[in-house]
Amino acid sequence: MRFASEGSKLLQGAVIREAAPPGIPSASTAQTQLNGLTVSATGSSSGYSRDLFPHWITISGACNTRETVLARDGTGVVQDSSSCAAISGTWKSPYDGATWTAASDVDIDHMVPLANAWRSGASSWTTARRQAFANDLSAPQLWAVTDNVNQSKSDQSPDQWLPPLTSFHCTYARSWIAVKNKYTLSITSAEKTALQTALNRC
Repeated sequence: MRFASEGSKLLQGAVIREAAPPGIPSASTAQTQLNGLTVSATGSSSGYSRDLFPHWITISGACNTRETVLARDGTGVVQDSSSCAAISGTWKSPYDGATWTAASDVDIDHMVPLANAWRSGASSWTTARRQAFANDLSAPQLWAVTDNVNQSKSDQSPDQWLPPLTSFHCTYARSWIAVKNKYTLSITSAEKTALQTALNRC
């Protein structure tokens, strides 16, 4: 894993905004939503491709979804006037608490991974709905996080993977539940147990 001191300068003493997408429910609301989710066995991955979820679409001008989230969740972000690429700024990853000053060290994580969504209901969606899911800025679906941490998560559900920072597990569970609820995606029994355990610690 690449540490902040290796790839970019870790700021000391600065107040850095942490990623906080909109739509994170309270623990009580998340509990109600969790109780209403359909529990079923994991669906098939057959036919899955990330290309079936058009992502990083243009949001405004030259800014795509990634650049929009980097600007939203960073502090002092400066973007290239023509490409919209973040050329400077500071980002605090809520998954592990690391702070980065190079956008190349930051991934935009899909809270509910595209492959997980495919296995839990999205395989039957239209391309337009899959695109909306992959670029949803109105739900707690897109998070600016440390790249290596995002890569370790891959397409795993909360029973298989949770962020290294245990203090974030409550928020993670609430966000995961909110996205699954919004898109009427199913959960497995093991997934529900893990989410309930995290909610119980809120």
